[in-house]
Amino acid sequence: MAIILLHIVAFFVMTFNVANCQSFIGVNYGQVADNLPPPSSTAKLLQSTSIQKVRLYGSDPAIIKALANTGIGIVIGAANGDIPALASDPNYASNWVSTNVLAFYPASNIILITVGNEVLTSGDQGLVSQLVPAMQNVQNALNSASLGGKIKVSTVHAMSVLKQSEPPSSGSFDPSFGDVMKALLAFCSATGSPFAINPYPYFAYRSDTRPETLAFCLFQPNQGRFDSNTNIKYMNMFDAQVDAVKSALNSMGHGNVEIVVAETGWPYKGDDNEVGPSVENAKAYNGNLIAHLRSMVGTPLMPGKSVDTYLFALYDENLKPGPGSERAFGLFKPDLTMTYDVGLSKSASQTPTTPTVPKTPTVPTTPKTPSAVVPKTPTNPSTAPNPNKGVWCLPKKGVSETQLQANIDYVCGHGFDCSPIQPGGACFEPNTVASHAAYAMNILYQTAGHDAQNCDFSQTATLSSNNPSKALTRIKFISPQACICVLILFCFV
Repeated sequence: MAIILLHIVAFFVMTFNVANCQSFIGVNYGQVADNLPPPSSTAKLLQSTSIQKVRLYGSDPAIIKALANTGIGIVIGAANGDIPALASDPNYASNWVSTNVLAFYPASNIILITVGNEVLTSGDQGLVSQLVPAMQNVQNALNSASLGGKIKVSTVHAMSVLKQSEPPSSGSFDPSFGDVMKALLAFCSATGSPFAINPYPYFAYRSDTRPETLAFCLFQPNQGRFDSNTNIKYMNMFDAQVDAVKSALNSMGHGNVEIVVAETGWPYKGDDNEVGPSVENAKAYNGNLIAHLRSMVGTPLMPGKSVDTYLFALYDENLKPGPGSERAFGLFKPDLTMTYDVGLSKSASQTPTTPTVPKTPTVPTTPKTPSAVVPKTPTNPSTAPNPNKGVWCLPKKGVSETQLQANIDYVCGHGFDCSPIQPGGACFEPNTVASHAAYAMNILYQTAGHDAQNCDFSQTATLSSNNPSKALTRIKFISPQACICVLILFCFV
């Protein structure tokens, strides 16, 4: 009975968390294209997904109207070219707010205004010097309309605003921005506005195309990168980049300022000479990022919450200049079908999402890092394992502790709950790498569809019908916490 109740509680907790905590997933809606569907169709598409926020680069009234009464949060933008007038003329700012906000709010749920895009790194010093005054005048206009506490004002930055980002604990802003950055952060602190940043692991990979870097960027199995200043091992580039921004904010005395990821994505195709774009890589990055966000594990410096993240992008923009990859970031096609599936449809988001790891060519040597392919959970009940036959995923005999630790790092780095094997946790004892690896490897297998592919870990794991929980019969008393541990390990079969 206790196990049945725990099953029910666990199911409802996971369902509630996943179904109702999607507000951190947003998408960029660029319009540099001549083949986009009408705004009304896009609004219906968005309502069929777990996307709860949309970022516009401008303030197209047709799109803002189409999103009215949907509840979807809308980010609108003032162009870089608007900054001089917004900075010098408060009336211009008031008219801009009246035209682009008051005409639609509150039916259209406008939540943020971005003043300019990547202005600090534009090289236009005149524009840089006018940025904060423009933001302040827009804020004053919102205050006059009694919307100051409801709609925030910010600006969006490229990662190059950082002078240093590796290791994450050493993150710092480029000192050449000096007083402008200080004024901007003071504005954010005073108004509760976010610091919006565009981290792209894709671009990090382009400058370092080693296989281990690709795995690190795609949330795939890897050895991780150790930050000796904090003793934190980072398992993916996204967390490392976001935490570098957090460290930079801390160093300026503004650690209270919220971070918003205004853009991040991966192209699914590119020119022949471009390294990295592919459907496989794009699906892995976006799918694993979404799973990471839904896990609510957060980043090492901001644990237990997910940063608001706007995926790039909703559609391809076929008129964008530059290499082919610039026109191949879209998650959906103009006919509203998926470019590839990353689990954004509402029907797919009602169950916990597990990491997507694209297949890699088989090599004769055993990789040093675990390789867990996590496909979608089968929808056909006849293909599911027989619930009466217990099967567990356990480490093979003779596997080195280094390999087992890599398995632990992989599972725990993908958002699975590893708190029971942390000090004080119900499954911490026995405190051995093998025991902890058994927990981690089995929880991935049990929660990811009972697929044999999920119990490979670079050939360091095996499926067993021998119930390891029999050892518990020697224990005279098991705490509620330990019962949960046993449930997770041995009862989801």
